[in-house]
Formats: sequence, C-alpha cells, structure tokens
Amino acid sequence: MGLEGRIAIVTGSSQGIGKAIAETLALRGAALVFADINVELALATAKEISSNTGQKTIAVHVDVSNFESAKIMVEKTIDEFGRLDILVNNAGVTRDNLIMRISEEDWDIVLNTNLKGAFNCSKAAIRPMMKQRYGRIINISSVSGLAGQAGQTNYSASKAGLIGFTKALAREVASRNITVNAVAPGFVPTALTANLPEELKEWMLKLTPLGRMGKPEEIAYAVAFFASDESAYTTGQVLSVDGGMMMM
Repeated sequence: MGLEGRIAIVTGSSQGIGKAIAETLALRGAALVFADINVELALATAKEISSNTGQKTIAVHVDVSNFESAKIMVEKTIDEFGRLDILVNNAGVTRDNLIMRISEEDWDIVLNTNLKGAFNCSKAAIRPMMKQRYGRIINISSVSGLAGQAGQTNYSASKAGLIGFTKALAREVASRNITVNAVAPGFVPTALTANLPEELKEWMLKLTPLGRMGKPEEIAYAVAFFASDESAYTTGQVLSVDGGMMMM
C-alpha cells in the first residue's frame, strides 16, 4: 500500500490515533501536513516523524470548527506541496455526561469539532481534489456512532453523523475519482479515553471478543488501506476496527 508522492493532511495529528495515522502514511511514502489546534505540539510531532521516516512534513494550525481556518489549512498545503491527495478527518473531542447534565455549550463543542469539522475540512479539500480528479477522504468515526453509548449522546451523535456524511459525500464525488470512507475504532487507549470510569473500561473489554484494547497503529493500518490505490474500488464504507465488538 505504497503512497509515494502523495500529499496527506491529518487533522488532530499531534498525538494519539492521529499521530499513528500520520506516521503510518509517512512510512508508506506520503508527505504529511500535521494540522492541529495546538500548533506547537503539531510542530514537534512533525519534526519527530520527519526524522523517523525521512518524509517532508509541515505543521499547520487549524480550528476545524471554523471553515475559514480549514480553508487556510488547505491553501497552505497547496502552496507548499502543489496538490492534496489524502484528507484524514481525525480531529475530535469528548464532553461526556448524562444528557440531563450536558450543557448546550458541551453539545455544540463536540458536534462542531467532530462533525462540522469534517464538513469544513472536506469542503475545503474537495475543490483541488476535483480539479486533479483524484482524492481520498477518510473520516474517523467510532463504535459509539454505530451502537451509541450511555453518557455520550453528543459524541455518539457526532460519530453517527460522520457515517451518514461519509456515505452521502461518497456518492457526490465518485465520478471525479474521489473515494470517501470511514474507520470506526473500538476501545483504544488515548487522551480521549483516559478519563473513562474503570467500570466502563472493564465493561467495554467484556464486549470485545479479542479481549483487549486496540492499538493506535491498528487503526492507522485501516486508514492506510483507504488512502491507497488498492482501495480504488471501495467507497462509502465503514470499517470497524474494534476487536469484534460490533460483530453482527
């Protein structure tokens, strides 16, 4: 699944799953744009992965909830590399609580980042992809978007919305040789899951046939497939990488 000569943006790529995705794409030959709201951390991560892989990397500040910020991110990518081939909409946040306790602000933050963020970045990226008649868009959803999760009505709604967004956009842009797919991770230890109650973690492990948590790089391998030419005939799909949790 070589990506030599490809240019990729990964949002929320300074740590966790996003960092693993970016490094995996770089190891396969892609040049990387590390797009993150924490540009200093993104710059440090970009330098680290460039050193590890030998690929050219840049760091760009982006607030994915703001379309103008997403547009500037894409413009900087085109200015630096001349094209954009791969967009991974990974940036996400949580504000977990029971619905009676979720504030309107916490609802808006999660939906604006996780769902509207994917819309903003995809909208900004689509025009150059359509002009070059090639593109790969991969959205990072979640098993919470497939099955729902108590205490996560905002997060589950945003990730379920991403699945519908993926399928609709895939239909819109297929004629221009642009594919749009989603990866739905299961329980992977990251900064987003660090504060989950221990009893919830134990319950999630019981629901996972493989009996263990996932690794960030295991999510990244699925993204690498969707980013590659080997997936050219695959679009509008959701791949659960969850240890069997969502087996039907």
